Amino acid sequence: MKVFRAAAGLACILMPLGSAAAQAPEVVSQTAAPVAVQQVAIGASGQRMALVIWHPATSAESPTGGEAGAVPGVSGENLPLVIISHGTGAGPMAHIDTAQALAGAGFVVAAPMHRGDNFQDDSSVGRPEWMANRSRDVSSAIDFMLHEWAGRAHLDASRVGIFGMSAGATTALISAGGVPDLGRLAPHCAAQREFVCNIIPPQADAAGAPPPRWTHDPRIAAAVIAAPGLGFLFEPAGLANVRTPVQLWVGTEDDTVPYASNAAVVRRLLPEPPDFHSVEGAVHLSFLAPCTPETPPQLCQDRKGFDRSAFHQSFNRSVTAFFRQHLSTPRRRTKDR
Repeated sequence: MKVFRAAAGLACILMPLGSAAAQAPEVVSQTAAPVAVQQVAIGASGQRMALVIWHPATSAESPTGGEAGAVPGVSGENLPLVIISHGTGAGPMAHIDTAQALAGAGFVVAAPMHRGDNFQDDSSVGRPEWMANRSRDVSSAIDFMLHEWAGRAHLDASRVGIFGMSAGATTALISAGGVPDLGRLAPHCAAQREFVCNIIPPQADAAGAPPPRWTHDPRIAAAVIAAPGLGFLFEPAGLANVRTPVQLWVGTEDDTVPYASNAAVVRRLLPEPPDFHSVEGAVHLSFLAPCTPETPPQLCQDRKGFDRSAFHQSFNRSVTAFFRQHLSTPRRRTKDR
């Protein structure tokens, strides 16, 4: 969920793409293949969305490009695609180390900057259309990667996964078939306030409003989610149609999204038990990329003794292994959207 409403909240992700490799050199050096990174803008004029793409490269260079056609050489064929959905108030670079690790392992990774919910623009946060917009962004990113990206011939459309943290985890669940009940928000916050209750605008009460048009994408074949928020909105059966394998991560010291009303609900309601990981000593922000000298100090407030960099090396290995397992062969063929 959103941790800071100020523009400086997640300013660490406003790094130029040329600085991307410098943010996580230990990850770059451990990847099995060279990784290239590219930034494009997708969507119709007036509704453009930034999309950052990492992919296995044909050389050790990691060029950047601003045009859809300016893609560096893509290494490999029939590559799986993973979409990264950032948390509220964040942006595409929030999980740069995980993106680099996946790309180095042979995945193409695309991270949209969610419109109306990023470090520059929070106009849709907490409103009825908030999560519906996010799930639509995910499908727009998949559409672009499979049908417009210059490297699309290297992708296997039947091998698509999603990674999401916090509000991004909620987005991933919706994209995979989840249906939240926004009418549960106000009663929950009246009885049991938690962080999300503090960022909902007073005029955003969904009572009596028509239900949002959720975007579910059947092309998603696997999901990794960390520190999910708004889990209580999926009661009593809002995850019944999530049929993809799910890996679920939580931190034992995460007070932002309390386990009982969020991850525990998700864990219980998923039709198939998730691959569950509880990280001792991790707080909410521990799932963001390891800190660098440029990272705002408020984003680096892990509990004393918790080594975020060491944790992320293990975390990225587990995430990569999960996607390798579930996206290793075509799971299904879907019609073009």
